[in-house]
Amino acid sequence: MNVAMYASPIRIHEPGLNTLPPNCERYVVRAGGVTALELFAGDTIDVVSPEGRQKGEITVFDHHGKSDMQFIGADGNGRAEGFKRILEGDGARAVKLARILEFRNISLEAARSTTVFGDESPAGDSVTFTASEDLTCVVAAPGEPMRADLQNTLTDLVLFVQRQPRAHEERIVRLPDPLADPLQDVRIEARTAFTYEVKAGQYIQIIDVEGRECSDFQCFDVAALEKGKERCLDATATRHVVGASYPAPGLLAKFYTQDFEPLVELVRDTCGRHDSFGTACTAKYYEDLGYPGHVNCSENFNRGLQPFGIQPRSGWMAINLFFNTNIDDTNQMYFDAPWSRPGDYVLMRALKDMICVSSACPCDVDPANGWNPTDIHLRIYSDENTFTKAMAYRMTTDAEKQLTKETGFHSRTLQHTRNFTEYAGYWLANSYTRHGAIDEYWACREGAAVIDLSPLRKYEVLGPDAELLLQTCVTRDVRRLAVGQVVYTAMCYENGGMIDDGTVFRLGQDNFRWIGGSDESGIWLREQAQQRGLQVWVRNSTDQLHNLQVQGPKSRDILKQIIWTRPDQATLEELGWFRFSIARIGDEHGIPLVVSRTGYTGELGYEVFCHPKDAGAVWDAIWEVGKAYDLTPLGLEALDMLRVEAGLIFAGYEFSDQTDPFEAGIPFTVPLKTKQDDFIGKASLIKRKENPQRVLAGLELNGDEMAASGDCVNISRNQVGEITSAVRSPILRKNLALCRIQVEHSEPGTEVEVGKLDGKQKRLPAKVVSFPFYDPTKSRVRDVPPPE
Repeated sequence: MNVAMYASPIRIHEPGLNTLPPNCERYVVRAGGVTALELFAGDTIDVVSPEGRQKGEITVFDHHGKSDMQFIGADGNGRAEGFKRILEGDGARAVKLARILEFRNISLEAARSTTVFGDESPAGDSVTFTASEDLTCVVAAPGEPMRADLQNTLTDLVLFVQRQPRAHEERIVRLPDPLADPLQDVRIEARTAFTYEVKAGQYIQIIDVEGRECSDFQCFDVAALEKGKERCLDATATRHVVGASYPAPGLLAKFYTQDFEPLVELVRDTCGRHDSFGTACTAKYYEDLGYPGHVNCSENFNRGLQPFGIQPRSGWMAINLFFNTNIDDTNQMYFDAPWSRPGDYVLMRALKDMICVSSACPCDVDPANGWNPTDIHLRIYSDENTFTKAMAYRMTTDAEKQLTKETGFHSRTLQHTRNFTEYAGYWLANSYTRHGAIDEYWACREGAAVIDLSPLRKYEVLGPDAELLLQTCVTRDVRRLAVGQVVYTAMCYENGGMIDDGTVFRLGQDNFRWIGGSDESGIWLREQAQQRGLQVWVRNSTDQLHNLQVQGPKSRDILKQIIWTRPDQATLEELGWFRFSIARIGDEHGIPLVVSRTGYTGELGYEVFCHPKDAGAVWDAIWEVGKAYDLTPLGLEALDMLRVEAGLIFAGYEFSDQTDPFEAGIPFTVPLKTKQDDFIGKASLIKRKENPQRVLAGLELNGDEMAASGDCVNISRNQVGEITSAVRSPILRKNLALCRIQVEHSEPGTEVEVGKLDGKQKRLPAKVVSFPFYDPTKSRVRDVPPPE
């Protein structure tokens, strides 16, 4: 057998599935946090610092609770100081470490530790240890919170454990740790179903053990059953209420009966792809495929529900968890292998006393279970627990999942709204209860508004080759950037397609901060540094640096009352457009900040950056002064109106990796005539500029019916463009849209039609106009008189 052929590029790549070598396990130690695991004699553990310059601390204990670093061959006489600082702190990290110690009955009092990595350790640095006996190993990624004006961010560590093969040992599939002490902890074996009772308020966790396995779920109202009525989860009623194919954590998270009574609420979902259109698999389905007698979920449900007097059905309506279905452009329903990965789960809260049934789907004749039915695991938790609402976010397709987080300002925004949406792994406000999008919009245009945009990705870029790296990777000329200056730029692949747009802050000669919309750009920077052998670190500081935008004509009047700067920094009044200052709240002893004159609204405005632990106090200081100026909180709905009017672009709408900066409407970010140095994508962008195919243009529509992203733009029967974003402008009193259109038809005044329905049956008259629509000379954001 030619083994090499199986390593060829022809092999299907499936990120997220178990692609590690046999007996190898991967763990992540979150920045500032801890991870505990069991090591057995002969096991090796690789500790890796993916981003560099992140200290790690390791301690081990034998089964008697004795701590000695010689158990893993390490020279270490540390006193576990990093662990103790984490334990003395507050928040989730301290709680997790306390639970680890309590569960394993170990103490840090006499613990010994060893420290790995230093302040100059390169990205990808690693160290390996081997266990001499069975041990509990605890690893921390300790450090102090990063100040906004410094770059000492904390980053993750990654652990790879290589287990020694053990004779006659069954393969062990690692489950996620319980979210709390479970009342029930049940394995549902492949091709079976399990029936269980839950009380109102209790939580149901359904886990896909090995990934790519569907689990049908159905539940019944006990009170209705006692009255002789079968009232169960109704998929059609649920879709009608939530206005989506299935609920998601957040506002529209409940499943309903046919009487529109809520039964369960979805609290967490780490997969994000399920089905509510099909039934649980049936005998007829398999018979029609030529498999008579095949075990099926509906008959498994019938057997499990019979003791409760529930009538059998040939096919059970259900929420088909992890089942990957969709509907194509020809209205055909289709399915494929599930998106779920090993350990993915949904967490639901029972709203009534219920009889529930869950299956581990038996289908092995199509991709529904990846052609290989496996187990499902069920856990029930007490109603005394409280779990945060969350979805799963992954920095890249094959990265570890992270649950939706709350920004440092969330405790304050929560006082004004419950209308939150998941954005880039965080909960952000859509709109605010006492205002609404229109009121928030006008507050920004006429007064002042405050916006939480903490999910923006921040990366610290520092080292002797930091300038060279950024000069190579972004389109703007970073060498011209002065300390204290900010530049807006694009970042492109070699073919000119955009990775991201963002801003570069220059903090020092060899110190920069990249702020963009996605993690792809930060990861790209680190990859380029490694490939080119540059002496530079690219370290993620997103969780160490949260930011508010204070925007509007009165923003300066508010902030100048609370922002203090050193004599060597520009005062708030002196701060120019695309400049920043190192600052503090109140005086020289106040909360450290970075304040920049930047924004995303087209108005005079500022961004205030601080550590999340200080975010509440920063909000309070701004809010208190802002009361006299009617400062208004502003959500994403109003922000979208503001940025479209101002001609500001958004990832996934105005640009993607299929568009270049010229097509995205930001040609000014590609100074081909003045930037003499080469940069990634330059050659392709020269060709694209010489031979443009599409440009971003403005449209003004007749009437008030709005266009929508993705609508076709036609001249007669010929499609010449596509809507990227649209808004009904309050201040301009016009129906506007941004459109990517063929160059030949981009001249202002060109008459076009925006296709609705199927793109042909209904068409809205429109004409091409210049953009930005609002303040095209940028006089308001520059704070200069408009030209006459």
